[in-house]
Amino acid sequence: MKQKFPLLLIGLILITACLTPQLQEATSTPSVTPFPTSTPVLNAPTSLTVCLGQEPNTLYPYGGPNAAARSVLAAIYEGPIDLVGYDYQPVILTRIPSIENGEAQIVSTAVQDGGQVVDADGNLVSLAEGMRIHPAGCRNDDCIITYDGVTSLEMDQMVVTFRLRPDLTWADGTPLTAVDSAYSFELASDPEAASNSYLTDRTQTYEVADEKTLQWWGVPGFIDPTYFINFWAPAPRHLWSEFPADQLQTVDLSSRSPLGWGPYMMKEWISGDHITLAKNPYYFRARDGYPKFDEISFRFIPDPDMALSELVAGRCDILDPTINLDNHAGLLKEMQNAGQANAFFTTGMSVEWLGLGLVPAAYDNGYDLQKDRQDFFADRHTRQAIAYCLNRQAVVDNVLFGLTTVPTTYIPVEHPLYDPNIELIPYDPEIGLSLLKQAGWQDTDDDPSTPLRAINVDNVAYNTPLELNYYTTAATQRRQVVEILEASLSNCGIGLKVQYFSQNDLYASGPNGFLFGRNFDLAEYALGVDGVEPSCGWFTTAEIPSGDNSWSGTNLSGYSNAEYDAACLAAGRALPDEQGYVDAHRQTQNIAATDLPSIPLYYRLRIAATRPDICNFDFDPTANPLWNIEAVARGEACERP
Repeated sequence: MKQKFPLLLIGLILITACLTPQLQEATSTPSVTPFPTSTPVLNAPTSLTVCLGQEPNTLYPYGGPNAAARSVLAAIYEGPIDLVGYDYQPVILTRIPSIENGEAQIVSTAVQDGGQVVDADGNLVSLAEGMRIHPAGCRNDDCIITYDGVTSLEMDQMVVTFRLRPDLTWADGTPLTAVDSAYSFELASDPEAASNSYLTDRTQTYEVADEKTLQWWGVPGFIDPTYFINFWAPAPRHLWSEFPADQLQTVDLSSRSPLGWGPYMMKEWISGDHITLAKNPYYFRARDGYPKFDEISFRFIPDPDMALSELVAGRCDILDPTINLDNHAGLLKEMQNAGQANAFFTTGMSVEWLGLGLVPAAYDNGYDLQKDRQDFFADRHTRQAIAYCLNRQAVVDNVLFGLTTVPTTYIPVEHPLYDPNIELIPYDPEIGLSLLKQAGWQDTDDDPSTPLRAINVDNVAYNTPLELNYYTTAATQRRQVVEILEASLSNCGIGLKVQYFSQNDLYASGPNGFLFGRNFDLAEYALGVDGVEPSCGWFTTAEIPSGDNSWSGTNLSGYSNAEYDAACLAAGRALPDEQGYVDAHRQTQNIAATDLPSIPLYYRLRIAATRPDICNFDFDPTANPLWNIEAVARGEACERP
């Protein structure tokens, strides 16, 4: 099940089932001594300094903004819909549309031969004889029909209404209207736009109903669980329309000094040093006393040690999570205890995985026991045994200071769709060894320090040692993880041959790349999204990297299960307030937890820090780190409403 990218004007670039996994590397070595207390050099009372780990690559929303750019854009474009605490909140809309409040509807519409529809498998197609489709009123497999090319046909179509607040103004004083959102949709639909086309392709019409109202019409057959965010964040048509869409990625007006409606507006961008934003005099929440600062300065400091020093010295008020503080979690806790900083740790939808090479690309033409890599993982007992033999809790406790948890599935515990009935596989070498024995692995030399050997293992040659290649990057954190996992696996007679690669080499495209070419036994990598729609699509058959999809899928293990695929597809065509939506997502979790196409190691940390006198910095697991930047205050201002 593919995912879509609404709200792109604020740069919510998701890592979805059709994109390369998000990488969160840790490369620096942490300091072991807390910073000495010093007399801070404070900023001017009306200025806030946010330090970023990288310089924004662009501020054009459809130019593929990086994480640093998305933090800056959050201050320029507020919302238009915030994702906070696994829930969506309206910002510049009067409310979130729903079936219940009448702002969303499913209507029956006539479809014609050759017209665009979404078929029963979720594919965007031109209707033709022989296609399997859901007729109007049908969303289950038992009512699918095969179109005969003759009979008149109706299908379900979603219609969603979005209403803008009446008090919205661009930062230059120009009224913000529905036309600006429709213009944004035009930009997103342009072939030159650097954005995912999944949603625009499945949009039949996105039109202005009146000055403050827009309507989204989906392609017939497209039942979208997240229909309520199919709103394109406005773009300043009165300024940008003088340029062709393909030039907006490079002209300064849109890529370096975009106009927004949020609490701050662009003042200057000094390349290689900083970006400064000034208070927006037309901000729609100005009457409530927001924002709290007259200016924000975004400094670019990629070195985490330097960033921490600047925080203590008062030259950084906030350390954005784009500064890689993974190796400094312990130090940050010490600094917080010493009153030198406030440390923020949270998790979200990003998971560190141990991929199992179930079906290497070499098997695509048929498995040859004599020529191909041994089929170590065909027996589910072996996969489950590996999970029992991984001391993942020791990784969490010793590498991540107990600040995260071991997952049971790909959905966080806090997520409303998480299935609490799935039991966590604990570290238990005895159970692991028992499962390996059931799979046909035995200790033939009575030496626990040597790998087990295949005696009666399906698809594995007799006497093959259980010794696996383990590929990952050379990041410090991953080296620490490997050290613990290698020791725990050896307690089960599983040997590792660890190799570290550069990020470029590990993530190189197939067919020759290790991950996307499916050329590995075990591989450690990260996958994540910035949204909250569960990513069951990560493990669908359609997402297996292959020549057919240009080696771009996220199902790196090559896992294929028709029942899992069907459940994920069913989840994608149900609505959130329907029981079928919950049931389908829980079914995919249960199948994945049993089959173990990959083993989740831990939820990845997001880390930020502020000076002790900064208040109202709300570091939410699902939100942009600066989602409420207008409320952030300092010192005495923290005591005022």
